[in-house]
Amino acid sequence: MSRRDVFLFLCLVVTAVTIQVALLPLFIRPPFKPDLLLIIMVFVALRGTSDTCVPLAWTLGMINDIYSGLYFGLNAATFLISFLVIKSVSDRLYADSAILFVLTVSCVTLAVFAMNLLLTIMFTATPGITYSMISDIFPRILVNAFVASIVSSFHGFDEKVESA
Repeated sequence: MSRRDVFLFLCLVVTAVTIQVALLPLFIRPPFKPDLLLIIMVFVALRGTSDTCVPLAWTLGMINDIYSGLYFGLNAATFLISFLVIKSVSDRLYADSAILFVLTVSCVTLAVFAMNLLLTIMFTATPGITYSMISDIFPRILVNAFVASIVSSFHGFDEKVESA
């Protein structure tokens, strides 16, 4: 990646965090807030190389943990596991497909939810967190799929990314 690409990606992440943390909670109820960092992670997993993107997936998860209010490191671990699974499969898929991107975001949303729920049940004794997490999963999958479909309609989504 060139310095310009790194700068643009950093601006994208800062903008996504700002929208997700400061702007969306004012207007949208929690189950209907899209997880923009997860969508960025899926895009990077489908398009990027493993060498530079593994730390990036972990960092996006840590950023998500900082602002989510849940246990620190929970999303970082699930983002990293999801990234590695996507990366192992994406080499055999046509990663420029918009339909694949939307389906992958939906599946990763469900997988991250399942891993977060499993780890939360295993390592905490918080009563009622299971019900609150389960009640939010279907709106969250639908909203993330909708935002992924909007992202896939942007100009240049289906173009190949040149590696330098």
